[in-house]
Amino acid sequence: MKYLILFVIFFILQFLYFKIANKFNIIDKPNQRSSHKDVTLRGGGIIFYIGVLSYFIMSGFQYPWFFAGLTLIAGISFVDDLQPRSATLRLFIHFSAILLMFYQWNGLSYSWYFIIAGLVLCAGILNVYNFMDGINGITGGYSLILIFALWYINNYQVIFIDNELLHIIGLTLLVFNFFNFRTNAKCFAGDIGAMSIAFTLVFLLGTLIITTKDFSYIILLGIYGVDAVLTIIHRLMLKENILVAHRMHIYQIMANELNIPHIIVSLIYMLLQTIIIIGLFIAFEYKWLYLVCVLLLLSIVYMIFIKKYFHLYQPSS
Repeated sequence: MKYLILFVIFFILQFLYFKIANKFNIIDKPNQRSSHKDVTLRGGGIIFYIGVLSYFIMSGFQYPWFFAGLTLIAGISFVDDLQPRSATLRLFIHFSAILLMFYQWNGLSYSWYFIIAGLVLCAGILNVYNFMDGINGITGGYSLILIFALWYINNYQVIFIDNELLHIIGLTLLVFNFFNFRTNAKCFAGDIGAMSIAFTLVFLLGTLIITTKDFSYIILLGIYGVDAVLTIIHRLMLKENILVAHRMHIYQIMANELNIPHIIVSLIYMLLQTIIIIGLFIAFEYKWLYLVCVLLLLSIVYMIFIKKYFHLYQPSS
C-alpha cells in the first residue's frame, strides 16, 4: 500500500511539474543535433531527485553525503536546463558532488591516484549518461533495467544497499517512462533527470563494487559504455571536438539516418543490456572471461555497424 501511495504521489508531482514547465516555458526546442522534431517539456526527470529526496526523509536521512552530492548535481543541472552555464562551473560542481559520494563510500582514505582515477571514471559515466539521453525511452528504459538488476543482486546475491531506495527509484522510473516512453513524448528528462539518475546509479553500482570488491559488475553499463567510448574514439579519429554535441552514437544513427522508431531503438538497447546481465548471472563463475568476451563482441558489432551505415550519417552543423 505504501508504494501504491508513493506511486500516485509521484504521478501528481510529475503533473505539477508539467504545469510549472508550461508556465515558465521550460521546453526543449528541436535543433540540428536533435533526434526529435516537436517542442517538448524539458526537465521531467526531476522526479528522480524528488524520489530520492522522499527516501532520504522517510529513511531517517540515510546516505547523507550521497544525497548532498545528488543535490549539487541536480541543482546545477536544473539551472543549466533553464539557462546554460559555463562548462568550468558545471565540471567543478560535478567533481565536488563526486567527492561527497566518495566520502559516503569512505573512499577518500584511498591513495590519491585511486581518487583521481575514480573522479575521472565517475565524471565520465555521468556525462556519458547525459549524452545518451537523446531519444524517447532510452534513459528511463535503460535505467529501469539496471535498477531491476541491482534489486535482483541485492535480494539474491549480496545485500549492498537499502532495498527501499531501489524500490522508490524504480517507482520514479515507471512514472517517468509513462510520459517519456512513447512515440510522442510528453516530456524529456533534461539535464536534471539524466544527471540525477546517472549519479544515483553510479552510487548504487559503486556501492556494489566496493561491497563485493568485484569490478566485473561494471558490465551492467556495457551497452552504454561501449557505444560511448568507441564513439569518442571514432570522433577523435575524425579529428572532431568531442566536447561538442553530435549525432554519431549508434542509437542516433538508427533513429535519424535509418528512421527506426525511437521506441524500437530504446527497446533494442534495453533487450541487449538485459541479455548481457542475465548472461553475467549464468556465467558468474567465469565473470572476467565473460566481461572480456562481451566487450569484445560489442566492439565488433559497433565496428560492423559503423562500417555499414556511417556513410548515411548527416553531420549536424
